Amino acid sequence: MNFEKNIQAKTTIPTASMGDIVFMLLLFFMVTTVFKTEDGLPVDLPRAESGVEPKRELVTHIWIDRRGRISINDKIVNLDAVYAIMSQKYKENPMMIVAFQSDKDVEYKVMDDVMEKLKEANAVRVSFNDKFEAPQPKY
Repeated sequence: MNFEKNIQAKTTIPTASMGDIVFMLLLFFMVTTVFKTEDGLPVDLPRAESGVEPKRELVTHIWIDRRGRISINDKIVNLDAVYAIMSQKYKENPMMIVAFQSDKDVEYKVMDDVMEKLKEANAVRVSFNDKFEAPQPKY
């Protein structure tokens, strides 16, 4: 009896789970990779010494809405009147703080013009607020 060996070795590599392995490797590298962020310059920002709010009579509010209208303490004024009003308020109270609020869509030129008028009136203690709440004008 003569038996023939008819056994052939398979030379293929199973690739059914290759997608799972690649996905797991991709996920691993995404989770463990650290992206370098820009460091910039080392800056020590000043900290507030106290959180005490100033008295209401010390604060003058200036609002600018998206259309460029200027309001000082709930009264709508034009740009030319800013200097006169603020210099009078500064003479009455040299410790005055200007709370400056503007809409995010206002043109920067309008804000710059108002700031120049404040400088001319010597009202340089300015606080920029990020929450814009447009006042209802009093007519």
